[in-house]
Amino acid sequence: MLYQIIIVIHILLALGIIGLVLIQHGKGADAGATFGGGASGSVFGAQGSASFLSRTTAIFATLFFITSLSLAILSGYQDKKTDIMNVAPEATQPLRPDVPVSRSTVDESVPISEIPAEPAVKEVGGGQ
Repeated sequence: MLYQIIIVIHILLALGIIGLVLIQHGKGADAGATFGGGASGSVFGAQGSASFLSRTTAIFATLFFITSLSLAILSGYQDKKTDIMNVAPEATQPLRPDVPVSRSTVDESVPISEIPAEPAVKEVGGGQ
């Protein structure tokens, strides 16, 4: 449950960072304000909005990194570790109902130590 809550917070922080970065003005936008841009009449003042937005972006970025680290730590403590290569398909149900399921095509009576280590296909035509 904690994992899902942190993921939701993480996604909301990511969207917040994207929105704040898109709202901010670039360095070149300050030259336009000099010639009557009207930024001095804004709610935060002439420089207040830039510092407010940059501080808020920095706080959101810090929280985003904290949630990223938290998710990484929590994913390491999960009980069930599965790998796609270790999951075997169920042999009890056939893929096609008209074809019976065979248990195995491998001869399990031969120990692994008796299987030859040489390649199954020999190279043809000596490379001289």
